[in-house]
Amino acid sequence: MRAAGKIRVMIVEDSPTMRMLLEGIIGDDPRLEVAASVASAEEALRVLAQVSPDVISLDIRLPGMNGFQATRRIMAERPTPIVVVSASVEADDLKISMNALDAGALSVVEKPGGTSGAEHVALAQRLCRQLVIMSEVPVIRQRNQARADRAGTHGASARPATLAAPRSANYEALGVVASTGGPNAVLAILRELGSGYPLPILLVQHITPSFLPGFVAWLDESCPLKTVVARDGETVRPGHVYVPTAERHLELDGTRLRLTDGAPVNSQKPSGTVLLRTLARSLGPRALAVLLTGMGDDGAEGLLAVRMAGGHTIAEDESTAVVYGMPAVAARIGAVDEMLPLHRIAGRLKEISVRERTAADGP
Repeated sequence: MRAAGKIRVMIVEDSPTMRMLLEGIIGDDPRLEVAASVASAEEALRVLAQVSPDVISLDIRLPGMNGFQATRRIMAERPTPIVVVSASVEADDLKISMNALDAGALSVVEKPGGTSGAEHVALAQRLCRQLVIMSEVPVIRQRNQARADRAGTHGASARPATLAAPRSANYEALGVVASTGGPNAVLAILRELGSGYPLPILLVQHITPSFLPGFVAWLDESCPLKTVVARDGETVRPGHVYVPTAERHLELDGTRLRLTDGAPVNSQKPSGTVLLRTLARSLGPRALAVLLTGMGDDGAEGLLAVRMAGGHTIAEDESTAVVYGMPAVAARIGAVDEMLPLHRIAGRLKEISVRERTAADGP
């Protein structure tokens, strides 16, 4: 929260009824205040410099410019943390939401409905929590970092990393875990890995269940790797990304996937720790694991299990993590072989996977 006072929120919502509801939800949170409430993206852009909000709550279905188009304009003209708020999980709306993430929005949450009940309270709390978290993300630095990456340089905020020598000669699968701020990070890595990446990728991304199909479809359309919802019992294939169904843990049993209905672990289901522990158990030193941005501690104990089994572990550095929660816990418990900024992770994975596999295969 801002030291000087409450976090200032701009609401961009075309429905007068929903706008009033959001104003009430945000106004009731002691950490937040409504700095402006407008009915269109065009109006938001007109007053953005004057209002100077800390964070924006952005609808995706707007008259004129939609949420994706608005995000692109805001990030180009006056970068500000954006939380996309969506009322629909229909294919077109999900595509707009996910493309807004690709354009620079930090998070997508489900729009609270009604005015009471447990579901309304949970959604309202999630919205406020995301607004608070995302208000602290230095988006200007992130965008400048992205430009530096494309130019082949490293930003000043990225600490030099010491690369650890891999302990295996033949990795067989890669596990990736992400939470808050993760969709952008995951997409960046998958794009850079490219279609020739030789390992199957098992991905746990904490996301609202209703957004899961859209998230998988978005990754499949936006990166060169085939991304699918995992099926219980299927054999993993190189160059495929497997995402668990909602409310099921994803596990690796030898070369086959398992979807299990166990209790939440670290308050998460699916849990990244569950996934990575099974990679450690099934593959031992042939497991690769990456832990990206996110709140809490899910994935940290799983990363430690991979490292203790002789596998290789990478966590996202604080310099690029939207929320340096899960990687920080992993570092604290000794689970990390290499701590790398986001723009260096995919290249390192390719270097390890391709070089080591070639060495193992021989001439």
